[in-house]
Formats: sequence, C-alpha cells, structure tokens
Amino acid sequence: MKRILTLMLMLAMVITISAEKKAKYVFYFITDGTGVNTVLGAEMYNAEMQGRIGRVPFCMTSFPIVGVASTYSNNSGVTDSAASGSALATGVKTENGALGMRPDLKTPVTSLAVWAKEAGMKVGVASSVTINHATPAAFYAHQPKRSLSYDIAKDMIATDLDFYGGSAVEKAEDPKNHPGAPCIYKEMEKAGYAVAFGMADYQKKAKKAKKMLLVQDPKHLNPASDIYSLPYAIDVKDGEMTIEDILRAEIEFLMRDNKNGFFLMNEIGGKVDWACHGHDGATAFAEVGAVDRCIKIAYEFYKQHPDETLIVLTADHETGGLVLANNGLYALNLKALGNQKVSIDGFTQVLRDLRKQTSNKVTWEQAKQALTDNFGFWTALELTKDEEASLQKVWHESFEGKAEDVKNEYTANEPLAEEARHIINTKALISWSTNGHSAGLVPVYAIGVGSEQFMGHNDNAQIPVKIAKAAGYNIPGYLK
Repeated sequence: MKRILTLMLMLAMVITISAEKKAKYVFYFITDGTGVNTVLGAEMYNAEMQGRIGRVPFCMTSFPIVGVASTYSNNSGVTDSAASGSALATGVKTENGALGMRPDLKTPVTSLAVWAKEAGMKVGVASSVTINHATPAAFYAHQPKRSLSYDIAKDMIATDLDFYGGSAVEKAEDPKNHPGAPCIYKEMEKAGYAVAFGMADYQKKAKKAKKMLLVQDPKHLNPASDIYSLPYAIDVKDGEMTIEDILRAEIEFLMRDNKNGFFLMNEIGGKVDWACHGHDGATAFAEVGAVDRCIKIAYEFYKQHPDETLIVLTADHETGGLVLANNGLYALNLKALGNQKVSIDGFTQVLRDLRKQTSNKVTWEQAKQALTDNFGFWTALELTKDEEASLQKVWHESFEGKAEDVKNEYTANEPLAEEARHIINTKALISWSTNGHSAGLVPVYAIGVGSEQFMGHNDNAQIPVKIAKAAGYNIPGYLK
C-alpha cells in the first residue's frame, strides 16, 4: 500500500510539473487550402515515385498528435480564408470576407499574435503570398472586407509586431481608393521597421533592425510568378526567395536578444490553395513538399528546445475537393505527375514566350515540343489519338485567336496549358469536385508542450485558445 501511495504521489507530481510547463516558443503554421487528401495525395505520390504503392510519411504527419478541424464560418458552411483565418487567429467565428471582427462587422477582436505580444513575447507573422492577404492579415487587421488591402496594410503598422514577411505588400500604394496616400513601405520605415527586399538585403539590415518587414526582391521575379506571391516550389529558380528562407529569417530575427520567447505564425502553404483552385495536382503536391520542409526547420528547433516548444500545423480550409480516384477505377497513377516540370501558370508563361518569339505564329511542332519538354507527352507518357487530337484542336483554336484564356481564382492560363493539365490529371487518375473551397476536414498536426490538446476533432476557433493555454497567454474573457 505504501508503495502504491508513493507511485501515485510521483504520478501526481509529474502531472503537476507537466501542467506547469509553458510553451516559450510557439510555431503556428497554416497551409492554405490543404485538406486531408491533399497531404495524403502528396505522400502517396512520393511513394509511387519510389516505385511502390503506399505513402512516404512527411515530418508533419509523423508528429505524435494528429487531429482534424472543421472550418465553417459564422454565416456559411463553406468558409473563405478571411473568416477561417480570423477564427484561427482570434477564436471568434465571423462572416466570410471579414478580418478580425465580430459578425456585426463593427466590433474588433484581438488575435493570438496580440495576446503573445502582451505576454512579452516577440511576435512574427509571415506568408508565402502577400503579407496583407487574408490569412496573415487575420492576425493583425480589423476590417469588414478582405479586399481593403491598403487599410489592412495600415493595420499592420498599427498592431506593431516585431517581424512581418511575405512576397510583398499588395497595393502598397492605392491611388484609386486612396489618392495621395503615402506608400506603405515608406510608412513602415517611418514606424521604425527595416524594410528588406530579398535575403541579401535582409542580411545587410537585420543586425541593426529592431523591427523587420521582409519581402521579395523584385529583381528576382520569376516570369511564372508575380509580385503578389513567391514562386511555386515547382517553378523556383536560383536567387528567388522561398518560404523556407522567410521562415529561417523569422526564427533568427525573433530569437535575437530574446529572453522571454516568441510566437511565430507563418502561412507556409499559401499557394497550395492557388494550385488547388487551378486543379494543378503536380504543383499542389510540390507545395505540400515545401510545407514539410518548413516543418523540418521548426522540428530541428524543437529538438534543441523540446521542453519549451510547441509546433501546431493546420489549414484554413480545403480547396478543390481533391479526389484520389477517377472514372470509377480502383487505381491511382500518381507517378504520371512526376513528368510535369512546371506549374500550369509556368507553362502558360512558356507559351506566351513562344508567342513573342514567333510573332504569335506558334506552329503545332513548336507547341508539341513544349508539351513534351514540360509534361513528357509522347515520350514518358503515351497519348491516345483522342488526347492528341484534343491538344491539337485547342492549339489551333488558341493560336487562331478563337479561344480565350481560362480563368481561375488567381490566374488566367493559356487554353493549351489547361488542356495539358486536364490530360495529365486524368492519367494520374485524380479528379476535383469544385473550383472553390469545400467544407472538408483539414488536418491538425502538433508536437511539444501542450500538444495533447489537439488530438481528435477540433473546431478551428478552438485552436488559438488551446495554443494560448499552452503558452500561458492571457485569453480574453469572452473566450473563456
């Protein structure tokens, strides 16, 4: 009996000590548009590329805590990124399109980033797309509409976090809606931020900077990208800044002269959503791979501080309704996607370059060579007579000026690029059920202090509250 009492006392002490631990370093990762099938598909693709059926587990899926989250907003079963980002940031469900506000679209609510700042933490918010895009903006902005880019950027200054990072500030100047208003980059500098354009500039400015805004260097823009996003992982070229670069800079900057700890939010998969809107399977899976490379960076940090670190990864919603099947066949052929060398946006740029080179007189032989080089058609991937005829028909209509670009949520692509996408997806035996978002469950992966809270089914609005509890931040009374 005495031994049993002693063991019970020891167990109680362990539980008490565990309960007293706080997460000094918090990594909160969001991968936009990434459902359960998006991650599983990428793992199964990697297995097929190794010549077997199964999955190659990612670092994130190997975390000890695995759960799911529902994503509905206050006014819709299918959320947009602003409402879901706000739920993930503030713990409050709001209307689609709103950022950091109650459903009345008048009352602001504070975010996990602000709770961390008030607790004495250094705080960073970053994204692989623009820093004032919906998901990152939810952590500092209070606006009724996500389209108010300039006003959202001003909120970035007002919230005064330590580090912001992304591809750019969208509408840093907005003469149409804000005539005569100053450039946000200049306003950031006035507010005490060092503004770095690219990693080389960051290295020059970081040591003396007290606050930082890191965006990509316009000199390294990829023709397949634009100023509003970092390039897709499948398209990235030497010299272009990646989300891994931003994450390393964010960690390094927040750790400098830091005794209290940090809270770091990074939308490491902002363009998974973009690829899924465009039903670009190969590009989406490559983006998930980039997400996991970021998780590995955080995991290396965790191994150095295992008793002080919490890593949580989730998504704001699912996009595209990815189905890992096609035509009723009990099979997959994901390795076919390994023949795609560029994103569909990237192949559109290839075709536009051909138009320029030929004064818009691209021959079928030139188009066919481009398709072979970038999709493996006719070499690695055999085409049926119907598939070849379909490509040739689209080429003829497109270059005769009878077919317009095909638009999706973020881009407009050449018809021939879209037809190539359709064919390679069909050969991979994957399909899509929507061009937009869905209410599908999204994954939640966690490791570290307080991670056990995330096991099972989470609602997205519960996640910031659970993180705050693990880190010891003061939670607003309306959430208790």
